[in-house]
Amino acid sequence: MPIHPDVAARFGLLDGLTSLREAYTTPDGLAQIQRYETWGSQPPEVPTRDDAAAGPHGPVPVRIYTPERPTGAGLVWAHGGGFLGGDLDMREADWTAREIAARAGAVVVSVDYRLAVGGVCYPVPHDDTVAAVAWTRDDAPALGIDPARISIGGASAGGNLTAGAALKLRDRDGWVPASLLLAYPALHAAVPAPSSELAAKLAELPPLFRPQAGGGHPLSENYLGGPLSKADGYAFPAHAVLDGLCPTVLVNAEYDDLRASGEAFTAALAVAGVDVRQVTVRGVLHGFLNQPAELEPVGRCLDLMAEVVATARAADPIPV
Repeated sequence: MPIHPDVAARFGLLDGLTSLREAYTTPDGLAQIQRYETWGSQPPEVPTRDDAAAGPHGPVPVRIYTPERPTGAGLVWAHGGGFLGGDLDMREADWTAREIAARAGAVVVSVDYRLAVGGVCYPVPHDDTVAAVAWTRDDAPALGIDPARISIGGASAGGNLTAGAALKLRDRDGWVPASLLLAYPALHAAVPAPSSELAAKLAELPPLFRPQAGGGHPLSENYLGGPLSKADGYAFPAHAVLDGLCPTVLVNAEYDDLRASGEAFTAALAVAGVDVRQVTVRGVLHGFLNQPAELEPVGRCLDLMAEVVATARAADPIPV
């Protein structure tokens, strides 16, 4: 379907920007992106408190969202931002956490992992995410979460980090969450070439949103702190052995070059015998969880995400 008209009407707010990656790292560029993402609506009111998980690189800040009537379901959530940007206050973090907490009655733990800036690179953001998931798992009863009902997930770079965390905890602890929920994730160090259908969709986007031919893989190389050859299956889960991973729901945006990564990862999960479901959200671009639930495709996606979190349950009892 065409780009949603309410989304297309806002493209002019990004006039003058030539690179979203660079915009996220400058005050003026970030302010322009925030104007593009500001729709004048507000997410549900959900009580929050800040805490920290102990990690190998120091405390990992987390924000805990506890609904008025928790059901025992829980979600550990990680925002996106190309490993370079994002924080607990961005809409993809805060609004998504509030919507899932309200819709699913779930306690949501949002992770403020260290960004790949100032010399920080893999495995630091990965280690932070693993630490936050393990902390939530180990303290689940105190958080109001049933240990058998912990889901983990994230958007874009956060989808990468939570998928990598699930793989690490599978291998290190013999534990996987009840479900893995990935929104437009970055799972390959080098994104697969788009299908002809996806390439035609991408050609409809303003230049700012199109992948740059011959542009290399700067976000992946920055995250890895070196060439793509440094990538392992925890850094980019498409490189991993996927057998034994938990049930996974993967949500792609129709107009997104990372859709090729999500589609290829879905196929690899199926080959590995993992229970996997893929959904394409029509009419929207990468990062659509920064937009409000009143935008119909976003609201439908949040309903799906909430259903996954509310109904997920581990196959085997998890010792507390």
